Amino acid sequence: MPDRGGGPTGPRIRVHRPSRRVRTLLMTMGVLAVLFMIFVMFAGFWTDWLWYRSVHYSSVFTTTLWTKIGLFFVFGLLMAAAVGVNIWLAHRLRPPLSAMSAEQQSLDRYRMSIAPYKKWVLVGVTALVGLIAGASASGQWRTWLLWVNGVSFGTKDKQFGKDVSFYAFDLPWYRFLLGFGFAAAVLSLIAAALVHYLYGGLRITSPGARATAAATGHLSVLLGFFVSLKAVAYWLDRYGLAVKSSDLKSTNGWTGLRYVDANAYLPAKTILFCIAAICAVLFFATLWRRTWQLPVIGFGLMVLSAILIGGLYPAIVQKFQVQPNEQAKEAQYIKKNIEATRKAYGIDSAKVSDYSGISNTSDNEKLRTDANSTASLRLLDPNVVSPTFQQLQQVRGYYGFPGTLDVDRYPGKNGAEQDTVIGLRELNINGIPERNWINEHFKYTHGYGAVSGKGTEVTPGGAPDFTESNLPTKGELGNYQQRIYYGEKTSQYSIVGGPQKELDYTNKNGSEKTYSYTGKSGVNLSNPVNRAAYAVAFSEPQILYSGAIGQGSRILYNRTPKERVESVAPWLTIDGDAYPAVVKGRVQWIVDAYTTSNGFPYSSRTTLGDTTADSLTDGQRAVVAQQNQVNYIRNSVKATVDAFDGKVKLYEWDTKDPVLKTWEKAFPGTVEPKSAIDPDLMQHLRYPQDLFKVQRELLTRYHVTDSAQFYSGSEVWQVPQDPTNKSGNAVPPYYLSMKMPDQREQSFSLTTTFTPRGRENLGAFMAVDADAKSPDFGKIRMLKLPSNTTVSGPQQVQSKFNSETSIANEINILKRGDSEVEYGNLLTVPLDGGLLYVEPVYVRGAGTNYPLLKKVLVSYNDRTAFRNTLGEALDEVFGKSTGTTKPPSDGTRPPASQNPTVQEALGDAQKAFEAGQKALQEQNWTEYGKAQEDLEAALKRAADAEKKAAQGAKPGD
Repeated sequence: MPDRGGGPTGPRIRVHRPSRRVRTLLMTMGVLAVLFMIFVMFAGFWTDWLWYRSVHYSSVFTTTLWTKIGLFFVFGLLMAAAVGVNIWLAHRLRPPLSAMSAEQQSLDRYRMSIAPYKKWVLVGVTALVGLIAGASASGQWRTWLLWVNGVSFGTKDKQFGKDVSFYAFDLPWYRFLLGFGFAAAVLSLIAAALVHYLYGGLRITSPGARATAAATGHLSVLLGFFVSLKAVAYWLDRYGLAVKSSDLKSTNGWTGLRYVDANAYLPAKTILFCIAAICAVLFFATLWRRTWQLPVIGFGLMVLSAILIGGLYPAIVQKFQVQPNEQAKEAQYIKKNIEATRKAYGIDSAKVSDYSGISNTSDNEKLRTDANSTASLRLLDPNVVSPTFQQLQQVRGYYGFPGTLDVDRYPGKNGAEQDTVIGLRELNINGIPERNWINEHFKYTHGYGAVSGKGTEVTPGGAPDFTESNLPTKGELGNYQQRIYYGEKTSQYSIVGGPQKELDYTNKNGSEKTYSYTGKSGVNLSNPVNRAAYAVAFSEPQILYSGAIGQGSRILYNRTPKERVESVAPWLTIDGDAYPAVVKGRVQWIVDAYTTSNGFPYSSRTTLGDTTADSLTDGQRAVVAQQNQVNYIRNSVKATVDAFDGKVKLYEWDTKDPVLKTWEKAFPGTVEPKSAIDPDLMQHLRYPQDLFKVQRELLTRYHVTDSAQFYSGSEVWQVPQDPTNKSGNAVPPYYLSMKMPDQREQSFSLTTTFTPRGRENLGAFMAVDADAKSPDFGKIRMLKLPSNTTVSGPQQVQSKFNSETSIANEINILKRGDSEVEYGNLLTVPLDGGLLYVEPVYVRGAGTNYPLLKKVLVSYNDRTAFRNTLGEALDEVFGKSTGTTKPPSDGTRPPASQNPTVQEALGDAQKAFEAGQKALQEQNWTEYGKAQEDLEAALKRAADAEKKAAQGAKPGD
């Protein structure tokens, strides 16, 4: 071709096309890449399906999947249609001729460049917005299922007369639809305006009208649709006031209407709804009037009204009507908030009783007798003794116990139920002697046995008094399946049942016993498609070709109890503490699960992650919260996970919970009725800790039912900090068998204490009946101490322990030789009008490196004792022996350094302690017992000498 530019012609540049072989290779590689990406996506879907089928909860997978797919396509297509139709309509309504102006000539170039690809641009834009909208809508599957399956709460709010289900199930869905409508309207408006501008329907700098009649009508309809949605939003905002969060003088996280809401915001929202509706009609009227004058005036009026009526007027009401007399104005709304909050958190039946906090008897013998019958004081602290279980019962380095053990109840040798500390000997993958793929996933696959000890007793050396121990374990738990394939520490996948044998356990002589898994758990890997899918899912190609996998091989994964329950019931919030129980020859993990809502009108909200945190909370024991902020919670489901075959069962627990009934409609057949709970399993069910912690946090304020007192904040409590460590976090609740003043017999309970806000003295004691067999299960009892009586709280009691001179001297002796002292749980028990505090003291010796119980601290009515056993300490506190008492404060006591008798006694005590540690390391219990007797005698001599010195006697007397 000639050069139309008139320039000189040059040599032709020849473009070499790739050969057919190269093109074929590139095409093949492209096809393979696409197929690989498709298979990767398929692998994730397929392995999920196989897992749900293996645990017999495939209906959960299919229901969730089809709901997500349905929402994706419905709302994706709606959004694509809305934007696409408006783009097409704007193009169709373009003027036949564009104005002759510089602006339009500049746009001509863009129109000409787009013209050949108009259809593809339309498809691309609509597909993009459809995909984004569909993906967003699929994430609302819970909201949809709650709306379509919602059942009535049977309770109506007092402002609008709506059932609570409207706020919990309906309103969230309506808000989603409204948000979707706003997004569709805005995107359609932007897209239509751009097309009208591109094709001359809108003009910015061109002479003449700024918009054609067609463009005016089209955009006015879209603006009318947007303003109509705003009118609907104003109407829904009226109901939203019932679940709106705000702050009040006496509380943060207030939910519901206040005086200004009911008397200013509510009428303002109604007025704004009417104005928005009129404004929308004016926009629609432009189809006939072809002018924006009235709609623009109406829109301006709506904006001005929103500022004046919706913002300024409520502020004036709050400033000049409410604040001068806020307590009286807010009284009825505070009352509604108190009633709704107590009902939503299940604390409306909490019983508050006055309690003096000071002993009402001087009969020491009666007090000593009552101390034995009031509580089974647990000396074995599950939060401290895990290293002891580890040292004495680990047996092999590839086993391990959880950092915090659990408290349960088992019958003792006499048949009576006793508090028991229990832990499972789980697989510790980090302790495998030689780490490689075969060892980690084929050979070392499971833990072995449960280890338990009496909660109220220890051996003479201070070690746990084991009721089930050794490997394989023997003891009071009877015969049971001891292999632990599913546990809290079991996070890796294992492949079992195939050609490769597993290590079962190692005998005393060092020989290894092998085993091949016989359970039905896991997914079969005999199918090559399954192997390929899991090779991709776990990024481990050896799964595809390894010879260790063959006929009968099964892959086990998702092996922690909480993970399994959360997967089969994604609509539940999981308690942070799963605990094991031996039930009918099987080890069952028991998992408490909650139904929650964020839409209970007038009920104050709480953040689960904050209210369930305490000094023991770590990543393993943290609550698994699907919905972090809630204002309604029920322990509606008890779940079990078999430690051998991983079988998950969900049992209905709260038979009246409407949220559970709604989810049961959505996932029929997944939750078994309460009547299906085996009586042997019922023996081990208990009141859950995380629910208790949420309730105690609410009860710091909502134990008050009088609106005036609630407003004043004079009776606000706080959960005290844990005095046994320096974390600064809240003291954890404790399980122990005890009886409250109105109970005749001990009951397995969960307990906590409160202090007045900003103070450390005791404000109240709280206990809930935690025994699922008890007719009073879940009954909350609170003992409220007088405000004008100062009774020591946990931190003050701990401070007294630490400041007591004689106790401090003995503690210093225990710390010698690089030993460490660890304080156990500071238990609080009401006793004959007073409060009994008991704290076990452990010593982690330099040679043992695990804690052993050495002393027991006891305090009652400001009398303290520090003795080797609980019985001795109780005897001393209640006047049956002489020993550590509260020292005088007259300054006459000479320091220990000036008292040679004390120094001599302390020296003898140090020698006896060191002899005891040596005997302990050598397992020589005879010498250890003699050393303990010598230590006690030396300490008693030191205490007696100090007492004489304090009374003004000569050191040698």
